[in-house]
Amino acid sequence: MLKHKHFFLLPGLIILIAIIIFPLLFTIRVSFSSWDVVKPGLDWLGGKNYERMIADLRFWEALSRLSLMAAGSVLIQYVIGFSLALLVWRDVILKRYFRVLFLVPMMTTPVIMTVIWRTILHESLGPANDIVRLFGLIVEPYISSIVVTVSASLISLALGTLAAYGLSRFSYRAGFVKNSDIKFFFISQRIMPPIVLAIPFFLMLQFLGLLDTIVGLILVYIALLLPIATWIMVDFFNNIPREIDEMAQIDGCNPIGAFFRVILPNSLPGIVVGGIFCLIFGWNDFFFAFILTFTKTQLLPVAVVALNSSVTPWWSLSASALVSVAPLVIIAFIVERYLSSGNLAGAIR
Repeated sequence: MLKHKHFFLLPGLIILIAIIIFPLLFTIRVSFSSWDVVKPGLDWLGGKNYERMIADLRFWEALSRLSLMAAGSVLIQYVIGFSLALLVWRDVILKRYFRVLFLVPMMTTPVIMTVIWRTILHESLGPANDIVRLFGLIVEPYISSIVVTVSASLISLALGTLAAYGLSRFSYRAGFVKNSDIKFFFISQRIMPPIVLAIPFFLMLQFLGLLDTIVGLILVYIALLLPIATWIMVDFFNNIPREIDEMAQIDGCNPIGAFFRVILPNSLPGIVVGGIFCLIFGWNDFFFAFILTFTKTQLLPVAVVALNSSVTPWWSLSASALVSVAPLVIIAFIVERYLSSGNLAGAIR
């Protein structure tokens, strides 16, 4: 039993630590140092950087604005979201389509929405232009986005599902570290602002020779999506009765066999939901796709912004924005039935 439980948790945990530990430690080290890109090495400053930050009025102004925006937006979103949830919970006309439409804002990349609104508010949109030229410009970034997002999502979902099942079914302890601490470690990777990891990720990929490559982006995206998959699947596995595991083991399966033969087939709804969220967050990422690529590799959000910076017709930009959202909307409509509850009915015989 002991060796079986480590099979589930260790792969995802080791990969996440390997990708995250260097950026995190490097960021902490730099925060106490003076670092120059041109001049190699770090000069130790102690807490002077933090003292300057605390004394800077711009920091407090930005913090107050961010706190006010976060508190206000969360309150408004909660009220509206709770009301819409009650609406969808009832039997209303076109209920399944409402459920998918609520995901559309998450599927839409923020920077692309900026382009759309800029188009709407612009004084002169200009005549319709050659859309074929546009598709010629974004077809390669489109394919690159599909490869990076799908690959990272599949790997994250596989590792996250294993880790989530282990955290749901077994007890882990390493000193004072317990299951709850491991769960928080996974989730905490989404708490850190992206800018904190930007330079460390850049240096890590440069050291590995993966900067401006699809493989490098997949590696970074795994670190971003693995916590999401683990978080969603832990909650899903907690709702699956343990009697299913026990029945499988009574029939002769070990914990690993019970997982792959019994639990995993009954986990399809949770896997689909986790996959959707991984695809959404991976597809919409602009920050790391912009920071970690130059000329060889370019993802769709960066390509759309590049079109916006050049002399490109507004109609073409709008078309590219809509095309970028289309795959996620189509996928959401296809798998909509898995977003509802009750898919485990009849799992226990």
